[in-house]
Amino acid sequence: MTPLSLSEFAARVHAGDLSIVEHTHAILDEAEETNEQFHHFVKIDRAGALAQAEVLDARLKKGESLGVLAGVPVSVKDAICVRGVESRAGSAILNGYVPPFDATSVARIRAAGGIVIGKTSQDEFGFGTFGLNTGIGFETPKNPLDDSRVCGGSSAGCGGFTALTKHTHVSLAESTGGSISAPAAFCGVAGLTPTYGRVSRYGLMDYASSLDKIGAMGKTVDDAACLLEVVSGHDPRESTSADRPVDFFTSTPSAKPLRAGLVMDFFGAGIAPEIEKAVRRSVSRLEKKGVEFSEVHLPKNRRFGVAAYYVTAMAEASTNLAKFAGMRYGATLPLSGSYNSFFSRVREAHFGFEAKRRVLLGTFVRMAGYRDAFYLKALKARTVLQNEFRQAFGGSDVLVHPAMPVLPPRVDEAKNLSPVEEYAMDLCTVPANFSGLPHASVPLRTTAGLPAGLGLTADVWNERHVIRLAKLAEERS
Repeated sequence: MTPLSLSEFAARVHAGDLSIVEHTHAILDEAEETNEQFHHFVKIDRAGALAQAEVLDARLKKGESLGVLAGVPVSVKDAICVRGVESRAGSAILNGYVPPFDATSVARIRAAGGIVIGKTSQDEFGFGTFGLNTGIGFETPKNPLDDSRVCGGSSAGCGGFTALTKHTHVSLAESTGGSISAPAAFCGVAGLTPTYGRVSRYGLMDYASSLDKIGAMGKTVDDAACLLEVVSGHDPRESTSADRPVDFFTSTPSAKPLRAGLVMDFFGAGIAPEIEKAVRRSVSRLEKKGVEFSEVHLPKNRRFGVAAYYVTAMAEASTNLAKFAGMRYGATLPLSGSYNSFFSRVREAHFGFEAKRRVLLGTFVRMAGYRDAFYLKALKARTVLQNEFRQAFGGSDVLVHPAMPVLPPRVDEAKNLSPVEEYAMDLCTVPANFSGLPHASVPLRTTAGLPAGLGLTADVWNERHVIRLAKLAEERS
C-alpha cells in the first residue's frame, strides 16, 4: 500500500472520505507494534494523539477547514518540546521533564491540523552520526530496511519510522551537523534542512546554538516540503529567527533551467564506490531533464570543514549543557559534598559517554590560553568556508554531492569506529550545516540494494532551488 501524499490526505479528509480518528488509531497501533523491534520512539502519546484526532473530527463535522496537515500524524524528535509529553533530548539528565508549552514549530503543526503522535529516538542531545549514542537507559534505534544496520543520526527515529510506516506521516527533525541528511540517506527517505534562521528554534533543546536547525523528513520531497513550509517563518520569541517572508516550498514552478555544480571534492577517497556511481547516474538523468551541470571545487571545506565544525559545536555544547548540574535544571541526586563534587556526580550518573567526551573537549577549547588557538580560529575558518561556498554559487544554483559517504553500516561496524573515524563520516553534511545553508537528501538506488542519499545544497534562503532539483532527482518506484 502506497500512503497518500499530505495534499491527497488533506483533500480526502475534507471531502469526508477518510476518518482522522481511524487513521490515527491505525498508525498508533503500527508504531506500538514495531517499536519493540526497531525502537524508533521514546514516547508514543496514544492518549494525546487520539484526543487531537477527536477535536479535529468534531471541527470537521462543523464544516471547518482544518489546514494543510488536516489529521496528518507527525512524529517529533525528542529534542523538540511538546506540551504535556516527556521530552528529554535522548538524555537521562532530563528524565521526567514534561514541557508546559509547545515549541513554535510544534504549535504551527497543530495550527495546520497536524497530530503529534510521539517523540522519536535520537543520539543524546544530537551527539552522533549513527544513532548509537543514545543516552543512559535508551534503546538503540534500528534501520527498518535491515535491523542489523543503523538508522543514521542524530534524528534516527525520525528517519527510521518515516521509512517504516505504511501510513501517511511526516516527521519534525533537527540538524546540527547533518542530523537530518544522515538518517534520510541511510533510511531511504527525503530530508530537508533549511537555512539557519528560517525555522524558529524556540522550544528546541540546544546542542550548538549557532548551528541547530529544525527541518522536515517525509517519504517524498513534496511531503517534507509541505511540513517545512508549515513550520517556517519569523518568531519574535526567538532571537535567531529571521524576519523574512515564507516561501511557498510546495509550489516550485519551472523557470529558467537550473544550473547545478557537481562538487568534485566530495568524490574519490572516503566515498563508497556504490554511492559515487549512484550519484553520477542521478546526474545523468538530471542532465536529460534539462539541468545544466558544471564541476565545482570546495577544497577548503573538504580539508577543514569537519575539524572547524567540531571545535565550534563542542564549545557551544559544553556551554549549553552547563545548566544541567542537578541544582536548577535536569536530574539530581541527594545533596552532599562541595558544589563541584555534587555537580560532577550528577553529570557522571546521567550523561552518556559521548556527551561527556564532547563536554570535556568543548570546555578545553574554551579555556583561557586555548580559546584563541581553537575556538576563535574555528569561527574565523567558518567565514573562509562560507566565502568558498559563495564563490561556488556564482555559477550554480544548487551544488550536488553524496549525502553520506558510506552505505548504512551494520551496528557492530559502526560501534568499532574510533571517534575520529565517526566524525569523518560527516564530510558531506557538515559543510552546508556549518555555513547555515539549506540542503536536502533525496533517496538514491544503489547496486548494493541499500539506500543512499543524493545531497543538494543551495545558497541561503534558496530552499526553493533545493526542492525544485530534489523533485527532479526523486526516483519513484
